[in-house]
Amino acid sequence: MARRLLCRAVGVFQLSGTSTPLTGTRFYSPTEPEPLTVRQQSNGIRRIILNNPKKRNALSLSMLESLRENILTDVDSDDLRVVIISARGPVFSSGHDLKELTSAQGREYHTKVFHTCAEVMTLIQDIPVPVIAMVDGVATAAGCQLVASCDVAVATEKSTFATPGVNVGLFCSTPAVAIGRAVPRKVAMEMLFTGAPISAHDALLHGLISKVVPQERLEEETLAIAQRVCQASRPVVALGKATFQRQMAQGRDAAYATASKVMVDNLALRDGQEGIRAFIEKRKPVWSNTAEKAHD
Repeated sequence: MARRLLCRAVGVFQLSGTSTPLTGTRFYSPTEPEPLTVRQQSNGIRRIILNNPKKRNALSLSMLESLRENILTDVDSDDLRVVIISARGPVFSSGHDLKELTSAQGREYHTKVFHTCAEVMTLIQDIPVPVIAMVDGVATAAGCQLVASCDVAVATEKSTFATPGVNVGLFCSTPAVAIGRAVPRKVAMEMLFTGAPISAHDALLHGLISKVVPQERLEEETLAIAQRVCQASRPVVALGKATFQRQMAQGRDAAYATASKVMVDNLALRDGQEGIRAFIEKRKPVWSNTAEKAHD
């Protein structure tokens, strides 16, 4: 198919009703295997697409390494403002590739798989820009963990979420780290003990995802969130994201101490003062998008 995204030297990213050239897309010959993930970037928005639908976008070691590379590439560039993770095919991700988890692979290989997976999930929360999961289909086990690890998650009405590892003798202990921090404990435990899937609407009710939309509006709604992020100051968003993650791991009093100090630090930023001046002067702020300080 001539129009297949992966076979275009230059793609088109639909944004606000306009067509914008993409960066990060390259030509693949008919004999060259398609990459496990695809990275595209335009107007501050990076799209990372899980690209192995024949294997249900399983998070094999190679897939995880590719995803890690796509997340880390130029992650500190001022041109990057938000990341969207999506997938090709009817399955967002089925989780780990069980063929990699047999005794034939051995303990050392298994350790590398889960270490790399944990690294990717923590990277998503540690990088300075928001990460949005755009889900259209099934997300199970480590695939559900991936959704839970993202800062924001938008899903279609047909999407489902599950941690079915218990049914194949492998309790979803690592997915439980992210899921247990996203949904109430008893909901997480029921998912983990039974492996039963929950609907997108139940996932929204319990806090696993942010929004449920009709399939035809998934792209539009996700990009709308991404574009709103791009309108804010990059260093302010980065400071806010890092602080949120840090204070959530603390007790109440320590969290207030952390957040109060960061509010003062935020006010010292040039963009912090620009935002306040713009509000007082009833105009749109002009962000520097740098960590430059207005005062000590």
